[in-house]
Order: sequence, then C-alpha cells, then structure tokens
Amino acid sequence: MFTAKKSRTRTWLAAIVVAVGLVPAAIAGLYLYITATATPLHPDPQDVPSVMGAAPVRQWADAIEQGRQAVRAALSKQNLPGLSVAVGAGSDIVWAEGFGWADLEQRVQVAPHMRFRIGTASTALTSAAVGLLLEKNRLKLDDEIQTYVHEFPDKQWPVTLRQLMGHVAGVRSDGGDEGPLFSQRCERPVDALQYFKDSPLLFEPGTRYRYSRYGWILMSAAVETAADEPFLSFMRKQIFEALGMDHTLADSATEPIANRVTFYFPRFAADPRYGPDLMRPLDYSCYAGSSVFLSTPSDLVRFAIAINSGKLLQPATVQLLQTSQRLPSGEETGYGLGWNLETVELLGKQTRTVGHDGDSLGGMVASLTTFPEHGIVVSVMSNISYADTFGLGVKIAQAFATRR
Repeated sequence: MFTAKKSRTRTWLAAIVVAVGLVPAAIAGLYLYITATATPLHPDPQDVPSVMGAAPVRQWADAIEQGRQAVRAALSKQNLPGLSVAVGAGSDIVWAEGFGWADLEQRVQVAPHMRFRIGTASTALTSAAVGLLLEKNRLKLDDEIQTYVHEFPDKQWPVTLRQLMGHVAGVRSDGGDEGPLFSQRCERPVDALQYFKDSPLLFEPGTRYRYSRYGWILMSAAVETAADEPFLSFMRKQIFEALGMDHTLADSATEPIANRVTFYFPRFAADPRYGPDLMRPLDYSCYAGSSVFLSTPSDLVRFAIAINSGKLLQPATVQLLQTSQRLPSGEETGYGLGWNLETVELLGKQTRTVGHDGDSLGGMVASLTTFPEHGIVVSVMSNISYADTFGLGVKIAQAFATRR
C-alpha cells in the first residue's frame, strides 16, 4: 500500500512538472505563431499611400519631405494601419497629410480631415476650458472640489481643483484597457461618479504624483457647474467653434460620425508589429474631458497656436497652466495643470516641450507637442493603440527646426 501511494505521488508530481513545462512552451508557441502570421501592412515605406491637405509652402518644402520620409518609415517599422500629421510654424499650419489606411478592409486612405480618437490628449482641451472660467472668476483653483461637485463625498483629506488638475490629488484611475466606464453611458460627467466616488484617496493630496483619468472627469463636472452649461456644449461653443476646430467633437457609441477612422488594437503583446485587430466597441461618454474627444492633427495645431499666441487665454493664464507642479520635497512633477512638460534633444540641445499625449486603452494614439523655443507645433495621430506618436513628432520637429 505504501508503494502504491508513492507511485501515485510520483505520477502526480510528474504531471505537475509536465503541466508547468507546457505553459512556457504554449506561450512560446503562441509567440512564434503570431510572429509568423503577422502580415506587414506597409512592407515598403516608399509605397505608403498619402493624402495631403493644402499645397505646402515652398519655404518648408525640404522639411516637409524629411517629415514625410520619417512618417513613412515609422508607419512601416511600427506596422501601423494609418497616421495623420500636422505641423504649425509661427501662426500658420504649414503641413497636413494623412498616411496609410483609415480602414484596412475597405482600403480607405487616411486624409487630413479624418477624425481620430485623441484619448487623454483631451485633457489639454479641458484645461483650456478651466482657464477661461478662471479668467471670468467663476472657478478658483484652491477651492475644494465639493464647491462645484456636491455629489463627490468628502474624503480623508480635502481635495482641491489644483490638485486634481495636476494629478497629485490621490484619486484613483482605471486600469487602462480594463476600466469599467467603457461599457457605460453617461449624459453628464457627474453620472460617472458612481463608479469611483466611494473609493478612498490613495495618498494625501499634494504628496505624490499619479495620473488619474477620474480626476479629470471630476474637473469636467466642475467646468459644467461653473459654466452653468452642459460640459460638451461649453467646449463646443467656447473653444472648438471659437478657434475654427471644425473637426473636433465628442466621440459617440450610438450616433454615426462622419470621417471617423476605423480603430484597431494590437493583437499580441501590446505591439502593433504583430498585427492589428479591430478595437472592441467602446463608449467614451463617461470619461468626459479626460478622454472623450475626436479630432484631427490640424485642429490640435490650431488649438496650440491659439494658446501660444494669446488668442484664447491670457499669457498669465497659460503660464499658470503650463508650469510644473512641485511636491513637498521640491521635486517637480513634470506636469502642469492639464499639460505635460518634457525635455527632448533637438538640434543637439536639450529643448523644452509642452503638450499632451493621448492614451487609449493603455497605449498611445495621439500627441500634441509644442516646441516654444522654435515656434513649432506638431500633432501626430494613429488609428491603433501603442503607436509612438510622440517620438515621431520629435523627429518631425527636428526637420522643421533645422529649416527655421
């Protein structure tokens, strides 16, 4: 009997060892299968189709050609379905062009007027709305959020608008591609609060930096209260229509939207090189000003030019929004009040940038980047998550900075 028990134990151990060994083998096999079956969407960069907007200004012809080659190379190397690009210099848009496919199955080419999801780049637009209300004295940054959003309960520490805008409030966020809000419908920003309002703060506000989409849903609700107008209506009238951003609007899961590209997601390892799958149906309505908007690169460049020139906001307000927050240690967070602040190498020098990347389902889909020292604005958008739109934007800026 003892021998039989030992035999059964050895059998079970052997089975466990085999099972454990099969897991990495299965993963390796899946990796090899995905790699082997991934079809390059643009095997030859020079064959990438493109559609240009207005005829390029002769002054920028060389820079545009360099930028065009950089986009084609990135599209091919990253295996992206499509990209759209716009560049502003001074007060003008000097280049706008779409590359690749807006819809792979229908073989529709990307054109400059086509709308892309801009994900969390929506935050910069919402920040401008806050700036307008600050200038009208209808918001105060150091007010507690409950002053404007009564539905948000008191927490273990007070939370101010400034802290929410700078992502130092301790409000939790979703899981990127697993957020509960993607399957919900919200008519107003405050409707989304039921999904996160009862969670405690993750840390004492002001002591740490942690990006939170939920924080900017709260800010959208505050804008709605201060404006005494539905949030999306205020954004449309005061920003989009005021600046001629004719292709920018809220995404909708229920209404058809003209010129909206088809959206994709990497089918393996969050890497477009292994091929795209159609993105599952999403409803961004609950995310409000943190992620809800569709736009074009040209519209975002128009927006940034208006911000930089003082057309939309007073220079002092822009400086306030685009100044990095500081932690008690004195360390800068690298984030202002709805604006990301980075330093990149341009023309061999460390150069300051101001803008915002757009994240959708955990991966980058859009970038808006201004280079104040050079008077250049670059916006890049992709119709698949995990595209390096920011890195491509810097390469494009390099070409245009060289020509100034």
